[in-house]
Amino acid sequence: MAPTPSAEGRVAFRDGETWYRVTGELSQGPPPLVVLHGGPGATHDYVSSLARLSSTGRAVVHYDQLGNGRSSHFPDRGTEFYEVALFLDELDNLLWHLGIADRYHLLGQSWGGMLGAEHAITRPGGLRSLVISDSPASMELWVLEATRLRGELPDDVRETLDGHERDGTIEDPAYVAATQVFYDKHVCRIVPNPVDVLRSFEAIASDPTVYHSMNGPNEFFCIGSLRTWSVVDEVHRIEAPTLLISGRFDEATPATVQPFFDAIPDVRWEILERSSHMPFLEEPDRFDEIVNAFLAAND
Repeated sequence: MAPTPSAEGRVAFRDGETWYRVTGELSQGPPPLVVLHGGPGATHDYVSSLARLSSTGRAVVHYDQLGNGRSSHFPDRGTEFYEVALFLDELDNLLWHLGIADRYHLLGQSWGGMLGAEHAITRPGGLRSLVISDSPASMELWVLEATRLRGELPDDVRETLDGHERDGTIEDPAYVAATQVFYDKHVCRIVPNPVDVLRSFEAIASDPTVYHSMNGPNEFFCIGSLRTWSVVDEVHRIEAPTLLISGRFDEATPATVQPFFDAIPDVRWEILERSSHMPFLEEPDRFDEIVNAFLAAND
């Protein structure tokens, strides 16, 4: 059973609001853990089970990034608004609002790990440690590896993807079904997907503004503003102890994660052998064991 949240609220940011939820007591126990969801354009729902990490007495903070979920939506805005700097400012705003800017850990998943790395590069004084889960250090590497993984799909699936992308018919049910073949292998190997994962996918479908603006129509067809994103030349500036986590079948392949491992001064890397892009769901016990030990060592 999921733990009961202790607080929920909204904080003003720009001309909107950021929704957040806290599980545990922020003023008690070890430094809290702030969870950064992926996408960009997803919601906290698919990582909501990480509230279970509060069982150690550590408060866990979830929030929906601006434009998503329970936070303010701006469907009339595009790439000029939804950029990395916006979400960095939003994170800082939330940390100060909650009164934890001087003591906190970050766990970012997928795009959330990319955002977490950007945050850590600025060397914030209160960041005790950083967990980067299933995240690439550059979108060029991500696209190269996605293309390689896509090349390993059955011939008919590849032909369906190629044909509809060429024809501009990526909303065709056949294309969607072919995309799901990739997802079932490299995004979440629990089929059918858990309800929390489905909620996040449904949220993207109901308002794809952020996802389409920054990423593109799916996980392996990146044509949005992040297509040239990279922190490969900057991650050496990260001072916080860093834990890298990925799955053996992850779309964030070892090649996409390697630059983090090569350049961050204080870093370790765990690959979960039965997982793809969501090891916190696919191997939750092992994931929790690794993360809890890392956080405790860096409190």
